[in-house]
Amino acid sequence: MFSSNPFAELSATISPGIMQTYVVIMILLVAGGTLIDMLHKQSARYFFDNWRKVKDKGAKQVGAGQMVSLAVQTAAVEVITSAEFCNQQRRVAHLLTMYGFLAYVITTFIMVFWYPTPAAATPAILPTLWTLGALSVCVGGYWFWFFIRADVAAEGSSPIRVMRADLFILSLLASVTLGLIWAFLQSVGGGAGAGVFLWLYVIATTVLFGSVSWSKFSHMFYKPAAALQRRVEEANETRRNLPPPADKPATFGDPRELPHHY
Repeated sequence: MFSSNPFAELSATISPGIMQTYVVIMILLVAGGTLIDMLHKQSARYFFDNWRKVKDKGAKQVGAGQMVSLAVQTAAVEVITSAEFCNQQRRVAHLLTMYGFLAYVITTFIMVFWYPTPAAATPAILPTLWTLGALSVCVGGYWFWFFIRADVAAEGSSPIRVMRADLFILSLLASVTLGLIWAFLQSVGGGAGAGVFLWLYVIATTVLFGSVSWSKFSHMFYKPAAALQRRVEEANETRRNLPPPADKPATFGDPRELPHHY
């Protein structure tokens, strides 16, 4: 399982062209779903309007060089290391899920398009990364679902309580878990059982990538933009008159403007 390309083995019964077409459809569903979500919620318009307001109201101007620096900081802190999470357990779970998902998706794409048949001789590192990535998603995702969610950890709600906001994490966990089971059964000659889990895997994956407009999938594209906007606001001092965060109490001498009625 760690050394065999499950998609190359599947090519004995399903044409590589069908698998490749399916992957392309999933990519189009994510792109289209994100676009529909942006149009429905007017997210792009909100960001551009707010960006313009920040630029006009800022006490300082942010130059091109500083903007690049802020973008690099955003990528390093909010994207690569997820340092915005104050809860360390939530941060670790998020990183396991994020990097596992990236490894899982990227290796899937490479194996389906570059090594779709056994004759293509898939490098052993690819199925290994695919399996490890899927396992990482399971560890981070199930850890979050059963132990870290706010309504479970803080409010004592049942871990099986499901809401619309849970569509992304549940479909992700279903897709990855079913994919692992299918790959394992196929590697040991599971026969009909492998076929059943293959179709369950396809259904769960279709729900994952086809429900972008209704799930939190598209939030992964919004969060970096929102984080960059916050850094720009801090750089041009638009946020200088906002109260300090709850975990950072005000200190004596902090600058404050007088209320407007003075």
